[in-house]
Amino acid sequence: MTGKKNIALVLSSGGARGIAHIGVIEELLKRGYRITSIAGSSMGALVGGVYAAGGLENLTERILHLDKVDFFKLVDFSFSSSGLVKGDKVMKFMETYVPDRNIEDLKIRYKALATDIIHKKEVVFDKGDLFQAIRASIAIPTVFTPVPWQDTLLVDGGVLNPVPINFVERNPDDMLVVVNVNAMIPYPRKIREKAQLSRKKALDIQGRKQAFRNKLSLLLKKKDKKEHLGYFNLLTTTIELMLGRLGHMSIEKYTPDVLINISRSSYGTYDFLKAAEIIKMGRSYAVEALDRIDS
Repeated sequence: MTGKKNIALVLSSGGARGIAHIGVIEELLKRGYRITSIAGSSMGALVGGVYAAGGLENLTERILHLDKVDFFKLVDFSFSSSGLVKGDKVMKFMETYVPDRNIEDLKIRYKALATDIIHKKEVVFDKGDLFQAIRASIAIPTVFTPVPWQDTLLVDGGVLNPVPINFVERNPDDMLVVVNVNAMIPYPRKIREKAQLSRKKALDIQGRKQAFRNKLSLLLKKKDKKEHLGYFNLLTTTIELMLGRLGHMSIEKYTPDVLINISRSSYGTYDFLKAAEIIKMGRSYAVEALDRIDS
């Protein structure tokens, strides 16, 4: 196994936990591996696509400097039945860091998965505008409004295929590496780094912005007791269980050469302000997995 240096990489969905993909990619590159192709769903599609286009360093730097004020500025509530957040501000933020490229022009073969919610099927983006592919793949149902596309509406690729192993292009000598951040395994607390990135203190937000902040805090508030899940936490937990089971089935079917399983209990779906910790966690899991084959 140690002689193989070319990698076909699959990156799962998983919300903020998908930031761990950055740490995994960094460790792969540090060890001299060459990524020849990528397939991703949701955050996996975002991180994989930006890396394939050569913009991962810039995106990482911006994510690491995201504070509470920045975060709440990106939230444009829609309060519609289609989704809590319109996503326009998030997408404008992303558009700054997603290189303006067509997928077919990337040096690394790339596929992003989305879900056609009207016709109930997978949609694979392997050509066309990279940003639009990523936008569709990360449209988390009930959070972001669906993306109009041709005669239908698209939502998060993880709904049907959170670990899209079956769509990654693989050369005969490529090692198949799969990163699943929705793994239904215990979270070893020792992996969490003690040293945490210092952050700026959030500024006081008045008026309408304060109301938005309070609203989001209530929605994202972690459960204290099992019997008090709350609607939003109940919905999030249910979706995570579904993603975990679908991902496990895909992994069992296709048997990767290297599997980097990251517990879904490690960080919450919306823990984007803990990016530094999550990247370190991804690197730690990668080190553990790769040490087994590089030794």
